[in-house]
Amino acid sequence: MGLRELKKQQTRELLSDTAMGLFAERGFDRVTVVEVARAAGVSPNTVFNYFPTKEDLFFDRQEEVVAHLAEVVRHRPPGSSAVDAVRADLLAAFASGEPTVGLNPGIAAFWRIVEDSAALRARLLELGERAEAALAAALAEESGAAPEDPLPRIVAGAVAGAHRAVLGEIRRAMVAGEPAEAVRTRVEAAVRHAFGLLASGLAHYPAER
Repeated sequence: MGLRELKKQQTRELLSDTAMGLFAERGFDRVTVVEVARAAGVSPNTVFNYFPTKEDLFFDRQEEVVAHLAEVVRHRPPGSSAVDAVRADLLAAFASGEPTVGLNPGIAAFWRIVEDSAALRARLLELGERAEAALAAALAEESGAAPEDPLPRIVAGAVAGAHRAVLGEIRRAMVAGEPAEAVRTRVEAAVRHAFGLLASGLAHYPAER
């Protein structure tokens, strides 16, 4: 990474971290972009250059999250199905402590901010829909489906819906104050069972390249 790119990354992180501190203190809806800029020591235009909306400041890893399921399917091991790949990815994330899964004890404050803001709840729903659409596109590409074929979109709905439900269960439990290890153990067992049921019908979809 060159010096210019490093400086841009540092500025982006400064803005995101500053905004999150203010959101945690006062709530998302009570903080303005102007206040974030002032606290970070930059102009409001600088904030908007990096984050077009205030919601983008909050969900600063959203593009990575949106693309994730599609990338998991595209890079799955030979001979494995889409369901196999997503299940393995979830279990690996639990084991490694991947932050986006939400098993960090400190994540509860993050999700309480989301619960308190209609704008953030709407953005979260949008991100889920975009992730599902990206997965559907990957499945259509893998299976060679025609544009009018609804099957990739329907399968993506099942797989992405199960994935969202898993993360939603983790969020609910963490916000309720349950111990992270107990949540991980319970949800991991549910993932194995639920994705096993999905795999029984989708074991060969899409077909191996």
